[in-house]
Amino acid sequence: MDSAQTVEVSQAVPGTAKQVWEFLLGRDGSEIWLGPGTDLVNDKSYETANGTAGRVRKIKDAKQLSLTWQPKDWDHDSDVHVIVGEGTLKFRQEGLIDAAEHAEQREYWEGVVERIATALAER
Repeated sequence: MDSAQTVEVSQAVPGTAKQVWEFLLGRDGSEIWLGPGTDLVNDKSYETANGTAGRVRKIKDAKQLSLTWQPKDWDHDSDVHVIVGEGTLKFRQEGLIDAAEHAEQREYWEGVVERIATALAER
């Protein structure tokens, strides 16, 4: 196993930080980046309808969210950090096991931020 890998993807998004935050934690937004069927509550476990599971570690000041993230076909979890700023959105995922997983997750998060930006622009 290679040393742990980290991927970080950020993008400019339309709307205020508050609007972006509310969208991300709302049903429509969380389905884009996390998967359908879950509510995120600080210090509580979650599981989406598609089998991704983890625990919310921190929700801070409507600007930062940290959670563990483990899709059903993985044998390990990783840490995901979501950071919202005025006009920006960043996803950082730590604990990826190798370069292949890093590349897969970079592609995943790039698609996520594109879909979120599009959804916010259409609101």
